[in-house]
Amino acid sequence: MINRFDNGITQYSNLAETAVSVREISKKLGNARIHSSIQAIMIVTKPGDLRLINYTRQLAMYLITTPRFGKDHGVTVYVDKTLKESERLDFPGMLKESPFVKDYLKFWTKELCAERPEIFNFVLTLGGDGTVLYTSWLFQKVVPPVLPFHMGSLGFLTNFCFKDYKKHITGALDEGIRVNLRMRFTCTVYRRINKPIKATRCGETGEIMMQRLIDGKSDWNTLEKSHSDAGHECEHDKDLPCLITQPSETFQVLNDLVVDRGAGPYMSLLELFGDDQHLTTVQADGLVVATPTGSTAYSVSAGGSLVHPAISALCITPICPHTLSFRPMLLPDSMELRICVPYNSRSTAWASFDGRGRVELKQGDHIKVTPSKFPFPTVCLESQSKDWFNSISRCLRWNEREKQKSFVVVEEEAEYSDIEYMPNGNCNDDDDSTKDDDDSSTKVDETSEHELLVEYI
Repeated sequence: MINRFDNGITQYSNLAETAVSVREISKKLGNARIHSSIQAIMIVTKPGDLRLINYTRQLAMYLITTPRFGKDHGVTVYVDKTLKESERLDFPGMLKESPFVKDYLKFWTKELCAERPEIFNFVLTLGGDGTVLYTSWLFQKVVPPVLPFHMGSLGFLTNFCFKDYKKHITGALDEGIRVNLRMRFTCTVYRRINKPIKATRCGETGEIMMQRLIDGKSDWNTLEKSHSDAGHECEHDKDLPCLITQPSETFQVLNDLVVDRGAGPYMSLLELFGDDQHLTTVQADGLVVATPTGSTAYSVSAGGSLVHPAISALCITPICPHTLSFRPMLLPDSMELRICVPYNSRSTAWASFDGRGRVELKQGDHIKVTPSKFPFPTVCLESQSKDWFNSISRCLRWNEREKQKSFVVVEEEAEYSDIEYMPNGNCNDDDDSTKDDDDSSTKVDETSEHELLVEYI
């Protein structure tokens, strides 16, 4: 803590040292290797991809039958319950194949993930980025470490190759893991209450005085002096309806929150607030509020910047704004963001959370966005930065371009020393006669130039 009695220089020095120490701690956390006793592993398979069920079976049998931690069997494995009756998984055949399957192969459901997330020590995903987002959707609170195998199309989040699954799993269980704590958003939808509160606008001063207070603890609702306590009334006073909102639903978002106009023909009209301060009025097809992880998704398609996942920020990107000056921006994660649909909007808006849970926002509704207390931990293949730069290079072909040629002419290697590039672009070996002809033609050209120069002089 900074002593308020220190002089100004000491205070600034202490503040700078604190900032540097926070950065160093963050760096150490990113490089730290975590060792834990992993006894229960959950496998999340891309829904609807029958090809991956065979790999799920192969992976489950390996985890169950490979001796671990001094025992004659492996770990407990949880597989999606919807696969229990699958012929490709062949659960009865697995029971015959190994006696350990009966006790150590179990099945997970969405309800189990929501109610008892602590029973899972580790998660393996088979699929692409969508499967990772689905895993985030399953765990709306605490999330176990996630090791994603690349078995989908793109793969910003899936850096592990399945053909080396034995090496990756053995390394994670025996040597520990490095984890990237990916930021998530807590998005709370607030619905307008149709029953209004009475408020009065003073005819003399224009001040709005509340007659009833709903939530005195919230900064969002401003407490005004009651009109009845003012001690006087004016004939020009007007009664105003003052509508309020209440929380309806909450979502944990790993990629982005998208608020758009939906199927309506009208442009979206949204009010954007940061820490209860009005930032701007959005007149566009919509707005993307992305995490650093989601900066490579819808946000980058709408013109947003790529953001390293170690940076804690809110990425604000408009979708087709009807203005030339609404540029994408980054806001600190300490800011509480609110996106409101004003009462004078021509149409409603629609919101989606990681592409799921699409809800309609009517006039008077709003969404509050804050950093989540439950980050999403993904296992690093190498390190946070190496994995991220490799992913944007692999998936987006980031900054790939044919290199520009230099002005400096470099002599060819020895094997090309006898090859001359002809004016017509052909490449032929020189013989003596060609050399003589070329030399003579060069001399003639030089003589002609000299004669022309003399005549000109």
